[in-house]
Amino acid sequence: MKRELPAAFERDIKQFIHYARLERGLAGTTTDAYRHDVTQYACYLHDQGVSSFAETTLELVRGFFEHLAALGLAATSRARYLASVRHLQHFLVGNGRLDRDVTEAIDMPRPRRLLPECLSVAQMITFLEGFDDTDRYSIRNRAMFETMYACGLRVSETLSLRQSDVMRDVELLRVFGKGSKERIVPIGAEALSWIERYQQQSRGQLITTADTDDILFLSSRGRRLSRMAVWKIIQQGALQAGITTHLHPHLFRHSFATHLLEGGADLRAVQEMLGHADIATTQIYTHIDRDYVREVHTLFHPRSTFTAG
Repeated sequence: MKRELPAAFERDIKQFIHYARLERGLAGTTTDAYRHDVTQYACYLHDQGVSSFAETTLELVRGFFEHLAALGLAATSRARYLASVRHLQHFLVGNGRLDRDVTEAIDMPRPRRLLPECLSVAQMITFLEGFDDTDRYSIRNRAMFETMYACGLRVSETLSLRQSDVMRDVELLRVFGKGSKERIVPIGAEALSWIERYQQQSRGQLITTADTDDILFLSSRGRRLSRMAVWKIIQQGALQAGITTHLHPHLFRHSFATHLLEGGADLRAVQEMLGHADIATTQIYTHIDRDYVREVHTLFHPRSTFTAG
């Protein structure tokens, strides 16, 4: 049963969600999360004897987040609530309903950071070399995973690659990440050699229609591979290589970053290669020359140079 709130709360929440959906163009799932969070916030304020957001104080906001922590909400969930409340506060300040945003004095809850799992260099090489050149699928798979590992790609980025994104002459790869943001990543000779072998020996055998959209890695039906197909190939490859560690597509990205950093690569260069969205919002970010990024990749990535096998 929906809880009744004072009219001022209901009005401000309704207008805030309207603004988020129609003016900011946010997705329905996002606005639904906003609605849930700010409604819970309003319910807490009402329980404290408050009848509108205009009466909000720093002590009340802090009390709300202490209440969430006491309920056992994880730091990530509390951080989401804080983001929602902040967006609401900004909206109300912009519309003259509040004089200031008191949430500015609230620190973002810090989740416990877990080190991402990854394969050792030896395990990665064992996995990659488990795909030989005996058939078109094995060559495609070897080229695909060499590319994912060489460039730290997400599976979605890998499956969206087009042949024109491979800049062989300068050993670079054009990648379109989250939000269609483009980045240029060094790729290295080993992955390039497998891509070339795949294009020359296998890709033509997989084309069943002219409508491939120039997608680099094709399925058996001549179309873009699915995420599930990649997951299944990884499981088969792990079994074939005798690797018992649970493997998943993002493991290649984690291993890419870990192996570069363990080798001594500059953290900011690795962040740029990964295309992390938070780079643009951090104080330490500075633009890194593309030649330097390529040099870091060549020096520290274990598969940056071709090895005959």
